[in-house]
Amino acid sequence: MIHSICVYCASSTKIDDKYFEAAHLLGQKMGQLGITLINGAGNLGLMQASTDGCLEAGGRAIGVIPSFMIAENWCHQGMTEIVETPDMHTRQQKMAELSDAAIILPGGCGTMAELTELITWKQLGLYLKPIVILNIDGYYDSLLEMLHRAADEHFMRNEHTAIWRVAQSVDEALQLAMSTPLWDTQVRKFAAI
Repeated sequence: MIHSICVYCASSTKIDDKYFEAAHLLGQKMGQLGITLINGAGNLGLMQASTDGCLEAGGRAIGVIPSFMIAENWCHQGMTEIVETPDMHTRQQKMAELSDAAIILPGGCGTMAELTELITWKQLGLYLKPIVILNIDGYYDSLLEMLHRAADEHFMRNEHTAIWRVAQSVDEALQLAMSTPLWDTQVRKFAAI
């Protein structure tokens, strides 16, 4: 049962409106479904859009943010709850712990680092929850190609390409987050190539 989803996404304000629309819609639908939104508590970009969508629909939004970002006034003030962490590493771990699934919207290096860390944890059997890449307008096509090349060239097993799911729309992302079964801890025996 999915009660909360961590939405990983950009803080940039310079991106195309289609990304803001998707982030807002995702938050809105989560709020309507009673699914708590977990994110990085940012007051800019897609983080803000997803939070605003969720709150406008009457949902709960929990933000996980390091102390230095609060000091910089980067924290969304409307969050239902703020979880303050000492650093970025603790933030990532806490967001993963608090959520039952992850949806990754388009983002830059920070978002991609979070995604690849989740994939690594799942490959090692440390994270068993659904990971859904919301590939709006083919944004992640190149990254997905690189991940499949890593499997093709034996940097990871072909079985590991089932670690993530790819969605083309908000509705599909939510459906995959809610229907993808937990990963089996027995995967550890396949961690080594």
